[in-house]
Amino acid sequence: MFFEVDVERQVGEAWVACRFSAPDGLTVLFGPSGAGKTSTLHMIAGLLTPSRGRIVVHDRVLFDSEARIDVPPERRGVGYVFQEARLFPHMRVAANLHYGAGEKHGEDFERLTRVLGIAHLLDRWPRTLSGGEARRVAIARALLSDPDFLLLDEPLSSLDKARREEIMRVIERVRDDLCIPILMVTHDHDEAKRLASQIVAL
Repeated sequence: MFFEVDVERQVGEAWVACRFSAPDGLTVLFGPSGAGKTSTLHMIAGLLTPSRGRIVVHDRVLFDSEARIDVPPERRGVGYVFQEARLFPHMRVAANLHYGAGEKHGEDFERLTRVLGIAHLLDRWPRTLSGGEARRVAIARALLSDPDFLLLDEPLSSLDKARREEIMRVIERVRDDLCIPILMVTHDHDEAKRLASQIVAL
């Protein structure tokens, strides 16, 4: 299994508990708002610390409460796309992407911008992008950090029907062409059914 997750944590008034195993491919955490899906992603990314539990990704222990292992977020090998694009407003698209790329330039950079259909956006400012364009740039920036796996938190939220279809096709290309394991949060059954290799209900 690529993902092995067994975590618990109190978040506000609620107690979040999630346990699942998932192979390569795209796994969807599916459930209603407030079920703890985003909190689970945060725990996997290292942005929230579980009260107890264990997180293993590709045989690498990222968190183990009993063994007192807690790998810092920047060393977990994760690419995270939040519900909001979170692009730097003072940087053009190209600069946003190069910020994520680090040492990854040249052919890899050009290939990814081509696969995601954003090469024509490189000179634009984030404020001039549509919701779908901003989401594609955010996904590209996460991938350019050369992550071991990708976390997508409601990547289709707040988009109209046309933009949702656009981003679903992008996610399918990332899943099928780039072959990077993906853990995605959604509360939309049609999205989960179309995109997921496996669905985990919360």
